[in-house]
Order: sequence, then structure tokens, then C-alpha cells
Amino acid sequence: MGINMKTAIINARIKPELKKDVEAILSQLGMTTTQAITVFFEQVKMNKGIPFELKIPNAETIEAMEEARADRDMESITIEDLKAQLTK
Repeated sequence: MGINMKTAIINARIKPELKKDVEAILSQLGMTTTQAITVFFEQVKMNKGIPFELKIPNAETIEAMEEARADRDMESITIEDLKAQLTK
């Protein structure tokens, strides 16, 4: 006789493109969407809240986000440059 595990179903409306992009990433990680949601829920339970910081960005951050989205004022940097900065 097998173990009878009860499950609950979650229905969520997600933009199709977001779903596709996230599922592609999860697939590379070897995870299903259900497994990722379960991991998220377990982390919420363990942390007694969202497992990452949520905050409203300030004006400077909003401007930087908009510039990044528009690909303005973006300077390229190599891994070697990053490593050099970290070892300073």
C-alpha cells in the first residue's frame, strides 16, 4: 500500500512570456515549476515571510533601472575587471 499524500492545487494567472522564460531557466536547473513553487513556499514558511527583501526603489534606483532597460549609460566590464575590483 502506497502513502496517500494530499495535495492542494494553486491556480495563478501569469503572463505567457514570463512563464516561458522562467520555465526555461527552471529546466536548466533541473526543476519543474511545481518544485520551484514548493521551494518558494518552504522558504516563506521557514522565514515567516518573503525570503528576500521587498522595498520600493528610490528615485536614483528607478532612474538606473530605466537607463538599464533603455540600454543608456551602460558601460561594459569584463570578468577580469570585476575580479580586479574585488581584490583591491
